[in-house]
Amino acid sequence: MSGVVSSVNVGPAVDVPWGKYKWSAIDKRPVDHPVMLRASGVEGDEIGDLVNHGGAVQAVYAYAAEDLQAWSDELGRELVPGQFGENLTTTGIDLTNARAGERWRVGGALLEISGVRIPCSVFQGFLDERHWVKRFMQGRRPGAYFRVIEEGPVSAGDVVEVAEERDHEVTIDFLFRALTTERALMPRLAAEPRAAEFVARRLGEHRNDPS
Repeated sequence: MSGVVSSVNVGPAVDVPWGKYKWSAIDKRPVDHPVMLRASGVEGDEIGDLVNHGGAVQAVYAYAAEDLQAWSDELGRELVPGQFGENLTTTGIDLTNARAGERWRVGGALLEISGVRIPCSVFQGFLDERHWVKRFMQGRRPGAYFRVIEEGPVSAGDVVEVAEERDHEVTIDFLFRALTTERALMPRLAAEPRAAEFVARRLGEHRNDPS
């Protein structure tokens, strides 16, 4: 399975009227030059909410252009690369059915699927869609977070290839449902230890800051 990076997106942290911290870098825009993916995150990108975003386990966020198009069709409006706050917009690779723990060669970097996007009030405010958090969860197209195993440059047009597959049921969709609408699935996440850090982080954040 392979695809292409159709866009690399970064953005600054700015004041926003939504969420607990009123500070966000969700507004990301495509760049026309190579960007280094570091273990600590995407070079040239900022993070507004350091409690819920960023860190090694959420160093890079990717979303599929096909899923953006599906949402565009559903919402009746054009959604452009970066509009979901993703660093990488991909084409031709199935993010939703990818398995946690897989390693992907993306340009000059090696990435490992470490988690999923959990929607929040900032995402809803930025997109300006009523009941967006609920709709996003029901849509089950969350996109994926990656850990950076090998740092390297990535640019639009780079090939995305699965370098290491995983043999279990914990897809991005499965992980998303387990952490949101189907908590009974939680014990089965143990099948993928590479997702354990993200899961522990999300559960801790849910206890401390439900928003």
